[in-house]
Amino acid sequence: MKKSTILVTALLAGTFAHPALAQDADPDFFDGFYIGGSFGLDAIDDGANDGIVFDTDGDGEYDDVVRTTTGANAFSPGFCNGIANGSRAIDGCGDDKSRFGYGVRLGIDKRVGDGPFVAGLLVEGAMSDSKEYSSGFSTTPASYTFVRELDKSVALRGRLGISPGSGRGLLYVTGGLAYADIDHDFVTTNGANSFTMTDDDDWQLGGQIGAGGELYLTNNISLGLEYLYSRYDDDDAYVLVGPGTAPATNPFLLDSGQTGLRPSDSDLAIHSFRTTLNFRF
Repeated sequence: MKKSTILVTALLAGTFAHPALAQDADPDFFDGFYIGGSFGLDAIDDGANDGIVFDTDGDGEYDDVVRTTTGANAFSPGFCNGIANGSRAIDGCGDDKSRFGYGVRLGIDKRVGDGPFVAGLLVEGAMSDSKEYSSGFSTTPASYTFVRELDKSVALRGRLGISPGSGRGLLYVTGGLAYADIDHDFVTTNGANSFTMTDDDDWQLGGQIGAGGELYLTNNISLGLEYLYSRYDDDDAYVLVGPGTAPATNPFLLDSGQTGLRPSDSDLAIHSFRTTLNFRF
């Protein structure tokens, strides 16, 4: 958030640093339709203690411990919020993949009365290459990694901002609803049990909130910087662990004959830092 604030402040400083622009100001700035695009970094947001949780008794509640025939915790080696580097916890984990995101948007801004305030509404379609990993390690030893990727999303957001002085610059806050297609995958070094992904390609509802700044470069083209926080409720997808070639004494099978597993954090959250370019009618 601190990083995005610095970027927005730097952008808007240009609005007031050039008196010549104020002399040529058009009162219709940020007052009409626009179409544009965005490009930037999508950074995965997860906690240091995130891992995998289990449903061993089939009640739909992921609050169980996978235990061996002696009652020991089969996942005592621990968990990590990244991709497993090997079968053992000592091998460590790699980081989530924070990658580029891009999108297109169509919106409308309207000046409120004769003052500097601007209200707006926009629709945006976006795609991302970022991936989140949640891993666990069993005493076998074996590793288990749940993978989530935000494939594409559609959002409807409002904007409310202030455009003082010449009117060529805008500082705003934004927020609204988003609907995302989240892809899921699963990777394990366990070759005995069977692993079946359920709802691996699923659309989920979420919310977005953020802030940004925008500056007219010409009478029809504006450049902006934007920070956006997106969070999606992603609790439908899970992996069902079955017998495969494992014996009945397998820890995944002892309680009910199978076990469900999923990430401990059922929400997928992303911080986006973007550059926007808009053509205004």
